[in-house]
Amino acid sequence: MQSPRTLVESVEHNPALPSGPGERFAGFGVMGVPFSSGYILALRRFAASSVGPGYTSVWIRDPAGVWTMHSTTAPGSSCPRYFGSALGSTSTVGISIRWRDDSSFSVEVGDGVDLSWDMTLAATPITRLMSAVAGSVPEQLWRNRTFLRAMGAVAGPVLGAGHIGLTGRVPNGQAFGARPRQMWFVRASNAHLQGHNLGQVSALPVQDKLGDFWIPQRGIFMIGSSVFEPFDPVKHLAAEH
Repeated sequence: MQSPRTLVESVEHNPALPSGPGERFAGFGVMGVPFSSGYILALRRFAASSVGPGYTSVWIRDPAGVWTMHSTTAPGSSCPRYFGSALGSTSTVGISIRWRDDSSFSVEVGDGVDLSWDMTLAATPITRLMSAVAGSVPEQLWRNRTFLRAMGAVAGPVLGAGHIGLTGRVPNGQAFGARPRQMWFVRASNAHLQGHNLGQVSALPVQDKLGDFWIPQRGIFMIGSSVFEPFDPVKHLAAEH
């Protein structure tokens, strides 16, 4: 398997949106890293989007369980479009991702957020197996919600990550489906938020979720795509309230 950095660079240079209907995104992300302090950090970098420009978003959950999302584009065309009703706040900020080597990178969020987050990724026999399985699944099955539910039910225990939801509904009401293509574990991570160290990587006492999207109990980096039900102002909540 090629290195995470090489594959990410390929996605950045030639992102391919999923075919078919719906609001579609392609890129990579860290599904969530839980820390001993009670914080969770997550990253989404979508090089291509069918609802606006590509963007980067960092999610932060504090020990009290309050989520904030900081994105490089407006809430209506980034992650709060789907999760806004479950958030304490959102902001549009500058976010940088810098690769230090083939498997390590840093995320910096400025504009008053003041987050510095470092990660090192690792492939294991389990992540290689899951990547191979994901790569062999026919395209049409990734649109099948029964299949996605079954995949999520299997993936969680196999990865040692608790519940994983590849389909369901997000807090604003839209149905979603996720397609991982390659994955790695986050082998090591440290982060400072406004000068405070967030502690060691550690599973939370109670796994958190946003709607039907579960935050894994261990750090997982994925390259892939996702599809959401088109926004309907009658059925769905707006990005901001």
